[in-house]
Amino acid sequence: MALSAPPRYRGELLEAAERLAIAAGALTLRYFGTVLSADSKADGTPVTLADREAEVYLREEIRRAYPTHGVLGEEFGEERGETAIRWILDPIDGTKSFMRGVPLYGVLIGIEVEGEATVGVAHFPALSETISAATGLGCRWRAPGSSTVRSAQVSGVSDLDAAALLLTDPKLLLGESAGGADLRPLTDAVSVVRGWGDAYGHLLVATGRADIMVDPVLSVWDTAPFLPILREAGGRFTDRSGVETIHGHAGISSNGILHDQVLERLNPPG
Repeated sequence: MALSAPPRYRGELLEAAERLAIAAGALTLRYFGTVLSADSKADGTPVTLADREAEVYLREEIRRAYPTHGVLGEEFGEERGETAIRWILDPIDGTKSFMRGVPLYGVLIGIEVEGEATVGVAHFPALSETISAATGLGCRWRAPGSSTVRSAQVSGVSDLDAAALLLTDPKLLLGESAGGADLRPLTDAVSVVRGWGDAYGHLLVATGRADIMVDPVLSVWDTAPFLPILREAGGRFTDRSGVETIHGHAGISSNGILHDQVLERLNPPG
């Protein structure tokens, strides 16, 4: 665990990341529900004016408050810092949902300290819902429409046949994942399979409303908040091979109890 930053400083970074995610989210809401044109990036995914404006805002505020910190963002790349602290930004996770007026998009901020994922914030502006965590400081959740912040906790489901599994892309049900994962051994084993995807699926696991979330293809700005969030909520977040990392190009969230069973079905012998 990344305990190299003292608790007070971890708490300060957590508070700052929460404030910035909420403020950037308010900026995105100016565009939410309107017709936006989008450009296609090199990977074929869309990017809108809202994505770019939100990231510019976040970078400017981070630079103002923490001029020695590094920043990596989905839209504008990396600015190296003078310290071993790096902010990782996804100004709109779920741009396709955002463009269609679906409220399950989020502003994601992760902070690495000496290469360790230490702080994570996921804010969902259209829902007024936020989950955040810092290593050793717990995971806190403000539910949709609520002003009350409470501790987040994963579920206690211990049997796969009673579990709820979430997936970002329904094509995964057909074994057509770009990550090459055949999910049928897992989908056949669980009770419920739903498509509440992107970042919101990981939040549902961290708050005990689902038990497993599988994202076989992700970038680091998609994964950055969720290792500290799931860990502090009592669950696990790993890549497909079971390594607890935000750099594994995939994201498997679970309540922890089910994690090894999930990995066994995602990685069958041979």
